Amino acid sequence: MKPQYSIIIPAYNACRTLAACLNALQQQTVPPALREIIVIDDGSTDGTGDLAAQLGAKVLYQAQNGGQAAARNLGIRQAQGEIICFTDADCEPQPDWLAQLTAPLHANPAISAVKGVYRTRQKALTARFVQAEYEEKYERLRRFARISFVDTYSAAYRRAVLLEVGGFDERFPVAEDRELSYRVAAAGHEMVFQPQAVVFHLHASSPRAYFIKKVLNGYWAGQAVAFFPERRKEDSYTPQVMKLQVGLMGMLLATAVAAPIFSLFRLIFALTLVAFLVTTLPFAHKAWYKDKAVALLSPLFLALRALALGIGYAWRFVRPIPRQLV
Repeated sequence: MKPQYSIIIPAYNACRTLAACLNALQQQTVPPALREIIVIDDGSTDGTGDLAAQLGAKVLYQAQNGGQAAARNLGIRQAQGEIICFTDADCEPQPDWLAQLTAPLHANPAISAVKGVYRTRQKALTARFVQAEYEEKYERLRRFARISFVDTYSAAYRRAVLLEVGGFDERFPVAEDRELSYRVAAAGHEMVFQPQAVVFHLHASSPRAYFIKKVLNGYWAGQAVAFFPERRKEDSYTPQVMKLQVGLMGMLLATAVAAPIFSLFRLIFALTLVAFLVTTLPFAHKAWYKDKAVALLSPLFLALRALALGIGYAWRFVRPIPRQLV
């Protein structure tokens, strides 16, 4: 019998986490006959493909590390299911993940894509802050009947829709899911948020790793927004205060240069710093009831985020890429 669902997992040197991911997928409440698990070994050198095959996945190989977008496109082309589901090799889906993720597609034929959520079991402070970040975004998403951004760590698409829009843009090593989502939304397809579709994830666990990830995300997300300028104002996912914080961080850096020389700039710097701290209060207030340490340190984390994203956004203007797919 032809499977109804194809679960696609790009994997590059993923032996450390892949077993937990595949074991979780084997425990899904959806009967095995209705699903296939496809792992794309993206040029790994650690035996990722062999491990995936041993654990019952169908394995596709890319001779060289071509990136997650290319890996997912290969999986889409080879998939048998009418519904394509995505997760990552460092994710551990809950047993009802597949059932919850695909439920909106069965309930409403007009829905083309579904987005689930991250959770984490990590104890590192940075990872706990990252989870609080996601929770803030999820709270925002719950207000929208339809959304414009589906992350591929927990996502379901109708295969026909992915083929219609041409799949992922393989130039994007980061934020390829954002660019695809914007393109799907621009084509008139409807997407929804499904918070019951849960995967556990290993977030960045150090400030350095978090900073690097945010710089890259800022650059590539900026490219995606440049392709779809209507998303500068609203994308259903990005808190508006985050954009304000990036702007305030830029002003802080600019005035800090002149502040030692001109007293006026010292005043502007002080007022801008106060304004930035005020913008962090809602996040800290929400975090306080769940994680007091994250709440207390959130101004520092949010400043780090604003700086990293600002660098990425600025880099985008220096090195833009053309809109058309290659």
